[in-house]
Amino acid sequence: MSASVARRRYASIKESAEYLGVTDRTIRQMIADGRLTGYRNGGRLIRLDLNEIDASMRPFGGAA
Repeated sequence: MSASVARRRYASIKESAEYLGVTDRTIRQMIADGRLTGYRNGGRLIRLDLNEIDASMRPFGGAA
């Protein structure tokens, strides 16, 4: 396995919301509008890759 390939870290919608400090509803909206990618396993199970969440963060403000 290459050192540059990061291991996927999957989390539920609730865990992802806690990770970002937002509500479950916000995570669902972010999936719906394309800001985050949800991965479905089976009919109802949805997971998010925490590495993708980290990568989607963009700096703003004076230091950006």
